[in-house]
Amino acid sequence: MTREGGLMAWQWRNYDVNHRDRGNLLLHFVAVPAFIGATLALVSCLLHGYWFAAGLSFLLMVLSFAAQAIGHKRESEAPVPFDGPGDFFGRVFIEQFITFPRFILSGGWLRQLQHRNEQ
Repeated sequence: MTREGGLMAWQWRNYDVNHRDRGNLLLHFVAVPAFIGATLALVSCLLHGYWFAAGLSFLLMVLSFAAQAIGHKRESEAPVPFDGPGDFFGRVFIEQFITFPRFILSGGWLRQLQHRNEQ
């Protein structure tokens, strides 16, 4: 697969195609901030040696990602499969920290949600 313009540009161009279902949109609205918060907590806990809290933070990251995967199963168009571990981590972290917040701030999320309500 060609990712003209790089991973972030490719992900942004295709983002609304895989984020149309109302349930998935609402689930992402909760799960992405949970993932971001858990990731930041994990880093902080590791830096301070709070191993148990780091484990809980990692568990929350996994659960929030799993919830998003369940949401994606509701979509009529499935996401492009991952090409390997590097592609997986790159796409996941770029989506969580850049693409989805951009989707919210650009109004894309609300437009998709309103479009779903009109149907």
